[in-house]
Amino acid sequence: MAGIVLEKGKTIYSYGQPMTALHLITSGRVDVSYPGGSYPLGKGDVIGICEICSEIHLLSYTTLEDTTILTYPLTSLDSLNDILQKHPDVARLFLLSCFRQINILLNRSSISELNCSELYRTLNDDISTYKSLCDRYRIPARSLEHFDELNAFLGDDSPDIWLNGYYMGLNHILASDNYRIMVQEVDLPIGMLRKGSLDFRRTYQSLEEQFHYLQQIGGFYFRESGNDLFDFYTSLYYKLGQDNEDSKVVYDRIQRMLSKAGDLFFIDQNLFTSRAQSFQSSLSLMGSADSADSGSSDDSEILGRLAGSLNTILEYAGPDLDTVASFRQHVHAYKLLSDRSSQDQEVALLRRQLTEEFYLLYSLLFTQTLKQPDIPMPVRMFLYFGYVDEELAGLKNAVILYRLAEAMTDHSTAGVYTFYDWLMAIFRGQKSPSRNEFDQDYSDYIHKQKVGGNITDAELRALENNAMAKVNYELKNMFPQVNKITFGRITTFCPLFCADDVLKDLENSYVTVSRVSQILEEIRLVDYTAFYRESLDMAHLDVMGKETIHLEYLPDIILMPNVGIRGVMWQEIEGKRRNSPGRMVFSIFHMEDLKTTFTHLTGEFRWELCKRVQGNRWNDVSVSSLTSEYFDYIQFYRKNHDLSTEAKEKVKSSLQRAKNSFKEMFVRDYMIWVLFEGAGSPRLNKVARQIMFTYCPFPEDICNTLAQNPLYSELLDRRKIKVAQGLHHLDVLTRKLQNGNIPVPETVEQERYYISGSKKS
Repeated sequence: MAGIVLEKGKTIYSYGQPMTALHLITSGRVDVSYPGGSYPLGKGDVIGICEICSEIHLLSYTTLEDTTILTYPLTSLDSLNDILQKHPDVARLFLLSCFRQINILLNRSSISELNCSELYRTLNDDISTYKSLCDRYRIPARSLEHFDELNAFLGDDSPDIWLNGYYMGLNHILASDNYRIMVQEVDLPIGMLRKGSLDFRRTYQSLEEQFHYLQQIGGFYFRESGNDLFDFYTSLYYKLGQDNEDSKVVYDRIQRMLSKAGDLFFIDQNLFTSRAQSFQSSLSLMGSADSADSGSSDDSEILGRLAGSLNTILEYAGPDLDTVASFRQHVHAYKLLSDRSSQDQEVALLRRQLTEEFYLLYSLLFTQTLKQPDIPMPVRMFLYFGYVDEELAGLKNAVILYRLAEAMTDHSTAGVYTFYDWLMAIFRGQKSPSRNEFDQDYSDYIHKQKVGGNITDAELRALENNAMAKVNYELKNMFPQVNKITFGRITTFCPLFCADDVLKDLENSYVTVSRVSQILEEIRLVDYTAFYRESLDMAHLDVMGKETIHLEYLPDIILMPNVGIRGVMWQEIEGKRRNSPGRMVFSIFHMEDLKTTFTHLTGEFRWELCKRVQGNRWNDVSVSSLTSEYFDYIQFYRKNHDLSTEAKEKVKSSLQRAKNSFKEMFVRDYMIWVLFEGAGSPRLNKVARQIMFTYCPFPEDICNTLAQNPLYSELLDRRKIKVAQGLHHLDVLTRKLQNGNIPVPETVEQERYYISGSKKS
């Protein structure tokens, strides 16, 4: 087959052109463009291989240099299958190129999704700071047009996390001598290409959605109209003058916008250049100079204290020489890697070794802190953040971690624990260890060991009250699993704090007690019954008898020592006690929008708690509950006359995105309920809204706001009747107690709030 030579700069295909052929590159390079970026193809790659299930090209292809291609007409997938079966070597090249391109786009999509969350948070922070400074100096704050219409990026259609490792694994097989087994199997190559094409399409759509979202955010910083955040800040800077104490804060924000905007593809670069030059000219007129790097002497002092952090940590760990020596060697090898997220077998093995040794070292260090309360700062940083080395962490990050660790206090009274403080709470008997992957709590586990003959009666009695054994149970069962899940990027996970993993500002991603409390309160202001449980008033049992009440148990928040992107609803109750706090876990540096993640976990909590309470009848619609009614709604939505044809199609599509998981479907609806419907923006269908309104009711103030919307009229009327009945019952109970000269327990007033959603008496 003769090759076709294309000159440099030649556009081979553009978006929207029909798919008619595939082209194998035999020499040269081609640039592939997608919404928000591009990547190169070279010798052995195939143009269009990811788009075989599409009628048109979604990608654009342009030669970067003189390029030679071989053409394979694509009349149908059957004709392509004939080529693959007759030419195994061609099939191998097609598969390798397809999987490599998909991996590139999956990685880009993951990073782009983080950028969406980070830029949304940064935008909110910039606006908040601007308004705060305007209020401080009594300057009228300008309003950013259309900002109220912007919501956090949910990323409902993001590709599955496991796909990256899946296609990487297939590439490894194809690159080995075993590839013939795959390419010679009838219909296997075409099947893999078809699946790859479908996964590519979903990834492409995700990138397209992210690109449009980033464009939307970029428009708030730089607009042709000039009514943008850049202008807000520069105007404020001019008004304050360079000598004002807050001018550096404003100037630093402006410089950040300038330094980042030049590299952001979704911002109009011509507009940005013009605005930047204008600002620089204004600075020259003001006679301003670049801000000095304040605090550099303090930073140098801190870095001096952190010099040789790894040695300090390992010396403190104690006499376990094997673990210490091996860990030191592996950390140095890890520092020398050029690509620490590589999927190469040697790098993956090194990460596994470091992971195993990290957990052993964590256990050693925790034990030492019980013996040596004077803990060196690098050790504290290891326990809180997974820090091991100042160079691996990055000098700037190391200084930040030092200052955070220095200011760290035990916030367990507020229900927020670093993982070290969580272990201390278990050691002191304040908390029980988490259940393991077989849903066994610590007591179940040791009794099963006794039944299995692994321990004696004496050993069982000793273990029941052994604080360190409980800590070790948590370190063995909960820590490795949850630390990896919260990190998020499972295929490249390594628990060491590394600058490569820091994709956003550390201080802003730091999960503080105040941030957790604020977000928890924001969720409770919408779903005020989220963390309530039905119970008896045990403190006033002689007065209340079998009168049921509802008590609130806010979840314990555990912060894992990593930089991550996921949250985990780990337990809905503690052990077997239903009236106990649940457990939610986050990375201590959470790189996604914390409120979105927290809302997701609250939805999971509601589902799991209802299943726990209902037991085996959790999906029995004859017993009314959140899970049973939602299960019935999803299972029989096709026959539901309350749903329009369009609504049924949306349910079907949502269920497919949720991978047919009823729980995941509910959680997505719950997030819409809290984030959108609670703000007066209806998104759910009639049936889902009714279920949410029944089991996740809004408080009285939101109900009053929604009263003007006819979509809620019938639901609100039912709620008024239910609330009136509940309050009447409490009024009767209250009069009965008062007539008997019995003090009315405070829990009665708390129950009034649970019923009505109003704190008014």
